Amino acid sequence: MKTWLLGLSLLLASPAFAQPPTSVTLALNWKAEPEFGGFYSAALQGIYKKHGLDVKILEGGSGTPTVQMLANNKVEFAIVSADEIILSQDRNAKNKVKGLFAVYQTSPYIVMTHAEKNFKTLKDVFASEGILSMQSGLPYYQFLVQKFGKPKVKVVPYTGGVSNFLNNKNFSQQGFITTEPLSAEKAGAKVKSFLIADEGFNPYLVVIAATEETLSKKPELVKKIVTASREGWISYLKDPKATNQYMATLNKSLDLETFNKAADIQKPLIETKETLGSMTSARWETLVQQLKDLKLIKSSPKAQDLFVNQ
Repeated sequence: MKTWLLGLSLLLASPAFAQPPTSVTLALNWKAEPEFGGFYSAALQGIYKKHGLDVKILEGGSGTPTVQMLANNKVEFAIVSADEIILSQDRNAKNKVKGLFAVYQTSPYIVMTHAEKNFKTLKDVFASEGILSMQSGLPYYQFLVQKFGKPKVKVVPYTGGVSNFLNNKNFSQQGFITTEPLSAEKAGAKVKSFLIADEGFNPYLVVIAATEETLSKKPELVKKIVTASREGWISYLKDPKATNQYMATLNKSLDLETFNKAADIQKPLIETKETLGSMTSARWETLVQQLKDLKLIKSSPKAQDLFVNQ
């Protein structure tokens, strides 16, 4: 009898009887770049597979509506920003989106200027006679206007890239600390960047999110995706080179040197003394109040309704 039971247990443990991995999609809000390095690392190194997951990483682009994709049940997991979660809950109370894991503890949004202008602060940029390329509808722009007052600088729409910046010494623009400054410097410009987070608007960014429905109906799946993604990020932060080489084959707009430099630049914005990817109620409460003060939301969601640490 014992021999028969042993044989049965070995048979059930064999590959033919192994549980197939669960297929899920993780929708990104931009192309393959270092800001998503840990997710690609988890896929490339078999970490997701080890946790019983077959994760399809879906690249995004400019304006990819990942928070709407979640709320409309198009995907189970997606990358969003903390302010998008709050705005989504304010506008769609039926199928709430919640944050699970935050890559950036310090927001990487910047305003990039020419070093020759010798701006000392971001307020100096807003008070200058030059041109500032920013999306005026973004919460962080509205926060800066609220803080500094009506800008003296001429604000023009943000169109992407750095060509206008390179052609005009009086031109400043919004950007991502790992992208635009490196591109501009590679083209020969001398750059000075100001982190918007230093002015007090610091939402969590590159946040894995899911709906409350997914959280309640598939808690084990949620736990697996967060645990595996955290392991992927720990690995990527330790040594990003192999993953960068892979991402460079997916996104040819950046060369491998830029991938590696960007990975180094973003590292201190991601690392934390707490558990990697974890979030705090205080940060969420501050952001809710800021969006309320900007009149971007009508409701006042509680922190526990906006995120959950796995």
